[in-house]
Amino acid sequence: MADQLIQIFGAVLILVGYAGAQLGRMSQHSRVYLVLNAAGSAILGVLAGVYGQLGFLLLEAVWTGVSLWSLLVVVRRRTPAMK
Repeated sequence: MADQLIQIFGAVLILVGYAGAQLGRMSQHSRVYLVLNAAGSAILGVLAGVYGQLGFLLLEAVWTGVSLWSLLVVVRRRTPAMK
């Protein structure tokens, strides 16, 4: 049961960012959006690894990596993110 709640939490983090971007409330280049994606996908990736779901693990590992790379680019730029 706890695993299910953790999975839901990870999914909600990703979905909050996605909904915010789709509704025009959040830029896909904002730190908040990228942190939501990185955290949510990392949570889901860890659980996929624990349960041996290799396809899902690959998806989430790449999603986490891309989100973290993009976040690093935004942080290094030190200017407000594009809207």
